[in-house]
Amino acid sequence: MTVGHTALLYRGAAEYLAAVLPFVRAGIEAGEAVTVVAPTDNLTLVRDECAAHGLADGVRWLDVGEVGRNPGRIVPAVLHPLLGSGARVVTEVVWPGRPPAEYPSCVRHEALANQLLDGRPLRLLCPFDAEGLRPIALADALATHPGVLERGSHRPSPGYAPHTVLRTYNQVPDEPADARSLLVGVRELGAARALVSAAAREHGLADERVGDAALVITELVTNSIEHGGGRALLSVWSDGSELVCEIRDEGTLVDPLAGLRPAPTDQAHGRGLLLVHSLADLVSIHTDGRGTAVRAHFDRGAGA
Repeated sequence: MTVGHTALLYRGAAEYLAAVLPFVRAGIEAGEAVTVVAPTDNLTLVRDECAAHGLADGVRWLDVGEVGRNPGRIVPAVLHPLLGSGARVVTEVVWPGRPPAEYPSCVRHEALANQLLDGRPLRLLCPFDAEGLRPIALADALATHPGVLERGSHRPSPGYAPHTVLRTYNQVPDEPADARSLLVGVRELGAARALVSAAAREHGLADERVGDAALVITELVTNSIEHGGGRALLSVWSDGSELVCEIRDEGTLVDPLAGLRPAPTDQAHGRGLLLVHSLADLVSIHTDGRGTAVRAHFDRGAGA
């Protein structure tokens, strides 16, 4: 059990600060690296309060809407560099108003954090708005965190079951009927890039993001060719402001943390999914014994 992964269930700003400030202060006094990753309003709230107590200069402040809109970026960008030594991170990944399409990836992040932190000194405090979030989000918070902090009281989570919640959110949604699809192997890689590039331009993505989408698909198709049976099904469609690109193959993602850990500098391969997470605005991964589906989202109004 990962004792350093705690869900904070808070109600209002007073409860938020009453839990976050002592966590931050204890880290600073212990000489630990301290990072706060939160939505803009709460980031401002806790930063101002820390400044009033002379603590703000000892903290790294990150807006989760920027660094963690794709939750798959949080591990390599924020957590992984801190694994080797004692550190504390406040990570508010789920908040009221976060788009529902992003939620399953948030749950996956919280569940997999337990594997990442197992045996490590890094401590995570993950706030959840107990008044503003849906009951299912609070239940998922209990399922993905071994410890709970609520109204000043620490307790083991009564619903801790990260493997169960991972299975629950592993169901790949159906693609829309108007999706454009292409069966891709080695010979069709150029056609796959052309299809995605054309769809990205039609969707209104900037030229740089068109290139990012094509590169993401190149990496995903290459992974499928090497590890997923030699071919993949590419599907592309628009969903509101987003362009969605999906790759399905017959391979199984054996390592659930693949793409969430930086590859060693002397390793020739293993950076494909990491690159996908760094370029796409949202990535969802679904894998079981029958195959793997990866969806990469590119928002018309966002950048990498």
